[in-house]
Amino acid sequence: MKYEDHFTAALDKLHEEGRYRTFIDIARENGNFPHAIWKKTDGSEAPVTVWCGNDYLGMGQHPVVLSAMHDALDAVGAGSGGTRNISGTTIYHKALEEELADLHGKEDALVFTSAYTANDATLSTLPKLLPGLIIYSDALNHASMIEGVRRNGGTKRIFRHNDLAHLRELLAADDPAVPKVIAFESIYSMDGDLAPIKQICDLADEFNAVTYLDEVHAVGMYGPRGGGVAERDGLMGRVDIINGTLAKAYGAMGGYIAASAKICDVIRSYAPGFIFTTSIAPALAAGASASVAFLKSDMQLREEHQAKANILKLRFCGLGLPVIDHKTHIVPLTVGNPIHTQKLSDKLLEDYGIYVQPINYPTVPRGTERLRFTPSPTHSMSDINKLVNAIDELWSHCALNRADLAS
Repeated sequence: MKYEDHFTAALDKLHEEGRYRTFIDIARENGNFPHAIWKKTDGSEAPVTVWCGNDYLGMGQHPVVLSAMHDALDAVGAGSGGTRNISGTTIYHKALEEELADLHGKEDALVFTSAYTANDATLSTLPKLLPGLIIYSDALNHASMIEGVRRNGGTKRIFRHNDLAHLRELLAADDPAVPKVIAFESIYSMDGDLAPIKQICDLADEFNAVTYLDEVHAVGMYGPRGGGVAERDGLMGRVDIINGTLAKAYGAMGGYIAASAKICDVIRSYAPGFIFTTSIAPALAAGASASVAFLKSDMQLREEHQAKANILKLRFCGLGLPVIDHKTHIVPLTVGNPIHTQKLSDKLLEDYGIYVQPINYPTVPRGTERLRFTPSPTHSMSDINKLVNAIDELWSHCALNRADLAS
């Protein structure tokens, strides 16, 4: 068998469908976020403005975070030295877990190398602990949740996205005595829409189910202390397990769950994704902890973040562009064709110094390909004007559809 031929065919298919992903090399400039330097393949350089990053608040370059990381690095060095079970638990990891438990009003928290790993490890371990468990998963849940639900033989039910009637129907059809978990997200990152958290919690109470909420695109940015949409809506106490990330609004790296002490302990003790993985570096834990603590009391960044997102959506709407607006910070612009989406991305980068990656299948359904913009408090009005003007010109150049503003 010529293995290389199979690999070539698989890559050729992506190219033909316009779905081949290209990465550019960028060097972020400390103190100049969201601006960066594009390192081209020919050895030249060009300035770019990043419009697709998940460092939503610019905390990855905040002095509070950098200072904490420098202090930890100078004190204990680079790596953690092992898994959490073998020398990889440090004072920085414990301090971070205490900050996160406090953030979500839970007894405990458990830090993983990423939110992907936290979702996968927790959701794949729960069926081992709860014989006969059925996991009810929203159809648009993140790939990490899908992978966690899929593995280890647990029974699953997929309910239509945010469809409470369908979820109720599935719950009612199953044995009341069987353990149940409802897994869903607060903000779905590709459309920016919100889950009906209260109503899902009501169904969980009615059918005696555990609630598992992924808040990765909300922690740090919603709620009076950045606890997420559940905190904003006064619902944290009704959610059993909250998953979050340290790599987006908090500007560091890592993920976690926050829950009761018993739940955290049993996942810590049984989940291979936790047990056998080297823990995050102490400097990362220190930086994340400082970021979480800082954003508990800083509302200004959250308010500026929402203001910039609203401005960008209004500007796009004013030009008749097909922006998806669910009143969150995520600003998707539907193109509907993978080749056009890639072309827009390439032209924005090459001609305007604007970096935004195309979002294609399988991340989103075919026919809904898009550019997904993530404004930050540090994007200036000049940055916004430049982006809007560039999109306006390219949309016309590519003869893409607009809304009829006169109707």
